Amino acid sequence: VMSILLHGDAAFAGQGVVYETFHLSDLPSYTTNGTIHVVVNNQIGFTTDPRMARSSPYPTDVARVVNAPIFHVNADDPEAVMYVCNVAAEWRNTYNKDVVVDLVCYRRRGHNEMDEPMFTQPLMYKQIHKQVPVLKKYADKLIADGTVTLQEFEEEIAKYDRICEEAYARSKDNKILHIKHWLDSPWPGFFNVDGEPKSMSCPPTGISEELLTHIGNVASSVPVEDFKIHSGLSRILKARAEMTKNRVVDWALAEYMAFGSVLKEGIHVRLSGQDVERGTF
Repeated sequence: VMSILLHGDAAFAGQGVVYETFHLSDLPSYTTNGTIHVVVNNQIGFTTDPRMARSSPYPTDVARVVNAPIFHVNADDPEAVMYVCNVAAEWRNTYNKDVVVDLVCYRRRGHNEMDEPMFTQPLMYKQIHKQVPVLKKYADKLIADGTVTLQEFEEEIAKYDRICEEAYARSKDNKILHIKHWLDSPWPGFFNVDGEPKSMSCPPTGISEELLTHIGNVASSVPVEDFKIHSGLSRILKARAEMTKNRVVDWALAEYMAFGSVLKEGIHVRLSGQDVERGTF
């Protein structure tokens, strides 16, 4: 399995979650052993110039915090893009570290159907209107090289258009939308046949007082003999043992009992996040 994240250029530089996940990339228990980040860099954030959106010339500079290699490639050159993507995959497989592919390209139309880019980016869009589309540019090169004939190219285009048209026609026959079809791993027993959630009633989760007492005693003991622990911790453990004896719980002991009861059933518990090992929360 290889994780691939697709980003927009403005989002890559502007969304804090990108920076945060880069800093998770090498942490034990969190690493994905290298993620390939593909940035579709159309050099504009909705209608904002890059120079008004970030302090760096490259949106990908945020990846430098983990020394990830960053490949800037002209998206009008499909062979260069393929080459760079192969290098990125090889880097990730060899070193198990993050790598970034910055596809430097442009957006031919507006941000959405309502957006007229000439209002906010007249100079850029004058240039874009003169650009030969990448498909035509590459097709002309392949035909000139004799790699494909004009007829082969036209047949390929017609074949693709036909696939799209047939799918569009079929989509009109779908009258019902099933939620379960959109789940990549349908949870058995979670949805009924119509794709609606089943009733959300919880099974009983209570356990015997004897088991709770046992967990409380274990949670207030030191697992290793002759192990000198901090006196402040000693006090906490003693207070916890007293609570167990007096059939009283506080929030921390209740958590211990919840974790302990799950562990007793052989279910692995992973504590994740800051300060959890100390039992602060």
